[in-house]
Amino acid sequence: MGRRKDKMKEISEKQEGQYQKDWIGYRPEIRVLDCTVRDGGLMNDHLFSDDAVRAVYQTCVKAGIDYMELGYKASKKIFTPKQFGIWKFCDEDDVRRIVGDNDGKLKLSVMADAERTDYHEDILPKKDSVLDMIRVATYIHQIPIAIDMIKDAADKGYETTCNIMAISTVQEGQLRSALDALAETPVGTIYVVDSFGSLYSEQIRDFTLMYLRHVQPAGKEVGIHTHNNQQLAYANTVEALIQGANRLDASLAGLGRGAGNCPIELLVGFLHNPKLRLRPLLQCIKDHIEPMHERLRWGFGIPYMITGLLNQHPREAMKFMEETDTKDIVNFFDSMAEEE
Repeated sequence: MGRRKDKMKEISEKQEGQYQKDWIGYRPEIRVLDCTVRDGGLMNDHLFSDDAVRAVYQTCVKAGIDYMELGYKASKKIFTPKQFGIWKFCDEDDVRRIVGDNDGKLKLSVMADAERTDYHEDILPKKDSVLDMIRVATYIHQIPIAIDMIKDAADKGYETTCNIMAISTVQEGQLRSALDALAETPVGTIYVVDSFGSLYSEQIRDFTLMYLRHVQPAGKEVGIHTHNNQQLAYANTVEALIQGANRLDASLAGLGRGAGNCPIELLVGFLHNPKLRLRPLLQCIKDHIEPMHERLRWGFGIPYMITGLLNQHPREAMKFMEETDTKDIVNFFDSMAEEE
């Protein structure tokens, strides 16, 4: 009996070792970026209070999150500060009022949209800024501008990423050419972005592997940014991770444009990384994020599902959700289907 128990213990230890080896959640090279304030700002014109942004910042610090995205570097010539909150512009004084010198491990980022930012002037040299990373967002036809923005930010001393938006509408040849061009730039990470929440797991897998084939030989990382129109944001993020994506975007309670993003609390629970802590995330959701829900109304809803299924931008669904009578989902479906 004793020998049998020893044999069972030996088998169990081997199985446990294999489980730890194969465990897809924990990889030390994975980095998590919180995009609550930036993506969530698309639901309230970036009119977050200082207290709310400070709470998210302090939560990211306590939870061991790697990066926090504060908002945009948008052009004040295109977007008037009278209409939008300060996190649309992320001026240095406003950022420092929240984070001070940010002398901990958390890194800070902002997003700059191609053709919507005066990046030469508004993005300061890294030595003059508390920011660590510039995330360039671009549509496929704007790739030449995006490349110049990446070079500008890298020359100024920043880490850089590139989000190619709306890839579900891009021809494969164009996308491959864009990836090859980006692989020759200083960019650190290129993101697979499911802009419309229209992609399924097998498509996320194929896109992730395509990105890796084109950019990994040049030493670039691949990231994933998902939307929850079909309740697949979390599953698709995990799928990209399994295939080799090491940069993962998520937000508190999924707060983000329309149907929202991958919930960071789900992702942290999955990753099993000892440096990440779940409780601070839950506390911030309870105290600061959930109270916004009735007013901002992000998250899965049938109108967002419909735009996801139709591979369309969620702007019409967002408009529908803002109206008084949001119950006539059949009429909304008919109106959207007619446009197809």
